[in-house]
Amino acid sequence: MPGEPGVPPGTEVYEVDEVDEVYETDGEPAVVLRRVRRWLWFFLVCLVLSGLTAFPLETETRWLVDLATGPAAPLTDHFPAATAWFLRVHEGIVETNRHYPFLAYGTDWLAFAHLVIGAALWGPLRDPVRNIWVIRWAALACGAVIPLALICGPLRGIPLVWRFIDMSFGVFGVIPLLIVLRALRPLERSFAEPAPAS
Repeated sequence: MPGEPGVPPGTEVYEVDEVDEVYETDGEPAVVLRRVRRWLWFFLVCLVLSGLTAFPLETETRWLVDLATGPAAPLTDHFPAATAWFLRVHEGIVETNRHYPFLAYGTDWLAFAHLVIGAALWGPLRDPVRNIWVIRWAALACGAVIPLALICGPLRGIPLVWRFIDMSFGVFGVIPLLIVLRALRPLERSFAEPAPAS
């Protein structure tokens, strides 16, 4: 479809339905598209689940404490600092919810932000080539997790080990996105090739 704004003259542009038709008529791109969508769905599900955990923090930390002092006690006895940290976090959340429940509104917005970011992936799921910029933005956001944990963690009194756990979300989160970006590279080039002169 020629004449799209912001598209150089002579560049062939496809609508979403046209993209799927092209993929379906070419075996290798169709396989790539299916693989890309599978990885995007995997990333999306993990992102949404991660966001939802920001709602019931008091319940989750209670489960963690019960696990550390109960069935997992033989293991956690070797890491008393970790158990003490779990207890402190749970106590802090309980006291905060009891006396200052409005502070939990901040983590409600954190959960909401995860869900909104997940909604932004709807575009790449429909047309990953045209919306590849969203995937690049998500990969950049994963990378930004590391400096945030390194800078804000010490300011908030977060133990070093826990900061590494936080950073692992960015490291493991970016892996499926990098796989997707690498798979889309040849397709992105092919859809940006100038249309043959008639």
